[in-house]
Amino acid sequence: MPWDFETEPEFEEKLAWMRTFMREEVWPLEVAVDDMDRESAFRVVRSLQDEVKKRGLWATHLPPEMGGQGMGQVKLGLMHEIEGTSFWGPIIFGNNAPDTGNSEVLALFGTEEQKRQWLDPLLDKKIFSAFSMTEPEHAGSDPVNMSTTAVLDGDEWVINGHKWFTSNGMVASILIVMVVTDPDAAPYQRASMILVPRDTPGVDVVRNVPVMGGHEHFGFGHAEIYYRDVRVPKSNLIGKIGQGFEIAQHRLGPGRIHHCMRWLGQSRRAFDIMCERALQRHAFGGPLASKQTVQNWIADSTAEMQAARLMTLHAAWMMDKHGQQAARKEISLIKFFGAQVLYNVIDRAIQTCGALGYSADLPLEWMYRQARASRLYDGADEVHRQTVARLVLKDYKAPEGIYPTDHIPTRRAAAREKFAHLLEHATANA
Repeated sequence: MPWDFETEPEFEEKLAWMRTFMREEVWPLEVAVDDMDRESAFRVVRSLQDEVKKRGLWATHLPPEMGGQGMGQVKLGLMHEIEGTSFWGPIIFGNNAPDTGNSEVLALFGTEEQKRQWLDPLLDKKIFSAFSMTEPEHAGSDPVNMSTTAVLDGDEWVINGHKWFTSNGMVASILIVMVVTDPDAAPYQRASMILVPRDTPGVDVVRNVPVMGGHEHFGFGHAEIYYRDVRVPKSNLIGKIGQGFEIAQHRLGPGRIHHCMRWLGQSRRAFDIMCERALQRHAFGGPLASKQTVQNWIADSTAEMQAARLMTLHAAWMMDKHGQQAARKEISLIKFFGAQVLYNVIDRAIQTCGALGYSADLPLEWMYRQARASRLYDGADEVHRQTVARLVLKDYKAPEGIYPTDHIPTRRAAAREKFAHLLEHATANA
């Protein structure tokens, strides 16, 4: 079956509207919020969200029966490419992480009561959510070693543990917490997911962890949280006991595609700045665009972005056509490749812009610091490379003897004998 990333003209019109909307309405918000308090900023955000809803482009990550628009991963990816040009884009379109992944978890595995209480207000952006899995005491790339526990005491779960890099933890109303519910089970059956309202006694949100990208606007960021004898109803379990890692995989697959498409949007914005500056700035007798080094940067960035875009759309297409499990290799490929492309393009843009690129007068310096995190979250590059290699090698087996299959001397001898007969036959009939 051929790949097909084409969308109908009506949707292309929506994408064109999004590009204009982002440039004219959302990008200016990046500067304007510096002069606003949280309440004022979110009044503006809500007005922009209302405009998105009127266009039928709100919460496109879920199917209609689950409260969304149901556009599929390819269309959703094309939207994320445009939204990703600004921090505020995904929030204004109702597609921001970690809310998208959390809403998918609730939609697919939540009870009707959980959906009513948390999914509906989450989709309406009346609340924010957080995903609490990473622990400072254990390697984030190997979460089977987590030590936060949940123990049943009558009709309540009692949760104890220490988490950090809980994205949105400072502003969330609800936390989805990954906890060990059966320490004696097999490694991937030890953990479960439990809903914890942030105002539950014992939930101690210590701080937003300072990071290279700087503190996010109005408390968005990555919180450190202690859970000390936190009690929640037994009914707050999501799915089944021991199903935590299975649910996490449903959550992470689409999320990685969305991240990669947002990175492409950021890359494109940085690339546009680089090209404009290269034509605008003159040095050593001509514009920077006439210098071979800058031309190389532009050519390399174009090739890398196009390759990453095609790879990401292919992963989205695979997921739409064959499901998440079939797209595992493609998703891991784009996760580490796309992260490097993002970093490369922004780095070249800063170098082209010189001191201006290093300053906060352009968005490049903020994008640059954020880009470094892309090689860590949702799985470090090294983990995804290992996954790709393992999946590729499954299709091979070691040949007998000391040579790879295509270079075994006996095969070469057989090939010579075969073509000698063909030559003899061709000569006889000439």
